[in-house]
Order: sequence, then structure tokens, then C-alpha cells
Amino acid sequence: MVTFNLMQSSSARWQIRTRPNRHYPFLSRHPWVMANALAHATLREMTPEVESDDSQSQPADKNAAAETDQQAAESDPNDRQLPVCGDIIDLLDYDGNWIARGLINPASRLRIRLYAFSSEEQIDDATWAERIEQAVARRRLTGSPNPQGGERLIFSESDRMSGLIVDRYADCLSVQITGGALIPRTEMLIREVTAAAARHQTPCQRVLVWMDDATVKHEGVSEETLAELQSLTTLDSEADSTVWYQHNGLEMAIDLQDGQKTGGYLDQQLNHAAAASYMADRRVLDICTYTGGFALAAARAGAKEVVAVDSSERALDIAKRNAERNQLTNVRFDQGDCFDDLKERRERGEQFDAIILDPPRFAGSRNQTNAALRAYTRLNASAVDLLPPGGILVTCSCSGRVSRADFLNMLVDVGRKRGRDLIVLESRGPSPDHVFAVSCPESDYLKCIVVQVI
Repeated sequence: MVTFNLMQSSSARWQIRTRPNRHYPFLSRHPWVMANALAHATLREMTPEVESDDSQSQPADKNAAAETDQQAAESDPNDRQLPVCGDIIDLLDYDGNWIARGLINPASRLRIRLYAFSSEEQIDDATWAERIEQAVARRRLTGSPNPQGGERLIFSESDRMSGLIVDRYADCLSVQITGGALIPRTEMLIREVTAAAARHQTPCQRVLVWMDDATVKHEGVSEETLAELQSLTTLDSEADSTVWYQHNGLEMAIDLQDGQKTGGYLDQQLNHAAAASYMADRRVLDICTYTGGFALAAARAGAKEVVAVDSSERALDIAKRNAERNQLTNVRFDQGDCFDDLKERRERGEQFDAIILDPPRFAGSRNQTNAALRAYTRLNASAVDLLPPGGILVTCSCSGRVSRADFLNMLVDVGRKRGRDLIVLESRGPSPDHVFAVSCPESDYLKCIVVQVI
């Protein structure tokens, strides 16, 4: 484990080269540099003597031994022979040509996050302030905000701030740190986001700062550092962490402390409304309802009955509160596993006029893609079995490793296996506040396909 200093990190500068022919993604401005792409033996501190050298004059020694990841992860943060988490580092190709500038985390497999692709561009407080201002202003291009609504203000790589996600729920900011290299700058980042939100008509009074368990592990964050990071939260830790906000004309609650992601699924906000337009007078099954986004929108749109299913008792409790708050009586909630629930309903001979599938991410890495596609096939085939001819299937994937083409081909396979025709009515993505950068295709992750099953 690495313990981070939450103060601004050292201004020491470092330089490292990629392995041969591993630099091409970064020429296209992709921000993630994995440890296995680096020639670790070329790491050096940028002393004045080094900075005055011609960095392109000598290629790296092809036979030099690479430093191990374990050495980097276990090194003393005070030992200046190696950088500490959050230090600024220049990335060069194997021949010594400058490529980009970023922040290093010696404890992470995602070793460097890149933020500057011009050697003249610095990574300092002014840079972060400018990018935060641009990101919040970008959300205002679609019109005036609803101060009582929800929106994503900062979306990591998509807003050129890899490792930072900020969602706003009414007057509360949910700040998720996904990159350990940003931890030394977190307090400054929160201050700048809060100021930008106020300038753009959405002042916020409360802040929750968090990292999920997987990120803590993968980024090598110590318990002490995590506690210091969480101390930046301004929510009353003894109060109910449930926050109410307006969502598609509904009053919705999310649990910022114990909920998933940053509390809710703002990326699906417009998809909830779009799917609801097909649900009037239909019997609807919503699988993986979470806090009821699709289900309550369908109930409000005039569905005859909505059955909402989730495996989380906590999520269902909040969904029930949401239904009660909005006086929706045509929805009921069942707890169960998505695969088992669909199987049991088929065995009972149930049918629905419309089914909504919004499962969690099945593929967290590239090597999980094939298994994820098999899971999507199984889930969608089970749903098709419960739909009559003319039924509506709304099927979603939030797995960035599964492309839209792969997801549509999965539906082709479902139609073939079940002997049904699937007609796509809409092929949708996330709400526009979830922008994506073309240089980082992983940020184009959400698919929502509305299908009529014949």
C-alpha cells in the first residue's frame, strides 16, 4: 500500500520512455498509460542538466533491465530516487521523442494518466480550474439547468480530467476519485468545481467524496489516505445520506453513502423518459431496477402494471420510497437475481407486454468481453421468451468494453436462437451531460436499444 500526502504533491519532474512501438495510442491522445507499456529502466528525474540535454539524441538501451512494479509500489514515498503518487512526468517514445505529460501513480497498473499533449502546456492549478470551468460550461450548451435536478458535471477522460467524476444532485456534489494520482489535488479540485457550479446557476452546499473498494485496491490507497480523503466530505455523517432531486418530473431519492456509482444513474435519465413513451397500457417488467428509474417513469406514463426487480434490498427500499413519494400505486417491487427471476417467471408461464433490462457492467476488462456477451445473450433470450409478438424490449449495456456493434450482434444471435425477429426502434446512448472523448473510446460506454419483438 502507498500512503499519499493530501497536500499538493512535489514539483519534482520526471521522464520515462515507452517500450518499442508502444507509443501509438498516446499519439492519438489516449490518456491511459499502463505499466506494461513503459520501459521502466529509462525513468529519470529531470534535473537542470537533464532538461538542458537534447532528449532525442540517444535512444534507450534496449538491453536495460526494467524496474519491477513491486519495487515502484513498495518504495518509500520520501525516497526521491523514485517518484511519488501525483508527481508530474513527461512521456517519451522509445527513441526519446516527447509525447505527452501526465501524473504518475507508482502503485497502479494504470501507471500514468495523461493530461497535456503539448510540451508547452503545464499541469498546475490554473489548468485544472480552466478545464473544470469548460466542463461545467459544456453542460450549459443544451440550455438552462434545473437547480433541483441531477446532472454529471465532470466526466473523467471525457472532460480531460482522467480520474475525476462529479455528479450533482440538487445542491449536493458527489465526487468520485477514480485515479489515485489526483488525491493530492482533491481539495483544490472540489473548491474549483463548487465555484464553477455556482457560476453556472447551480450552487451546491454539500459535498461527498469517495472511492469505491475496487479503485482503492487497484490504486494502492492506504486506509489512512482514504480516511483523509473522506474527511473532505461535508455531509453530516450521522444524518440520513439520502438526497432528493428531480428526475424526469419525479421526486427521486438516492443514497450517496451506500448507493452504486455516484449515487444514481444520471446517464439513463433521457432513456428512462424515452422508454416510458412505449409503456402506456402495457404490463411491464423492469429487471435491475435499482432505485426505480425505468419502472417509475413507465408507471407515470400509464403502464397497467409495473413489476420492478433488483437483487439489492437497500436499492428496493429506496425505490419503494420513490414510488410512495410520487403516489405511484401501479408498481410493485420484487427482490431477486436477474437471471433466476426471468427463468422462474418463464417456468410459471408469465408474460409481459414490455421488458426492460438494465444490468450492471458485465465486462470490467478486455478479457471479460466474451463472457459478458454470453451473459447478455442469456439475459436477453430469457426476456424474449416472456414477450408476445409485438412486445417491447428495452435492453441496455454499460460495459465500455462491449461495443455497440457487438451488442447489436448479440441481439442478432438472440433472434436466431429464439426464432424471433427483432426490430430496432431506437438505438440510444447516454444523456448529453455524459459526453465522450473520441480519443478514449472506452468513454462511449452506454447502449440503450429499444426493440419490438415479432
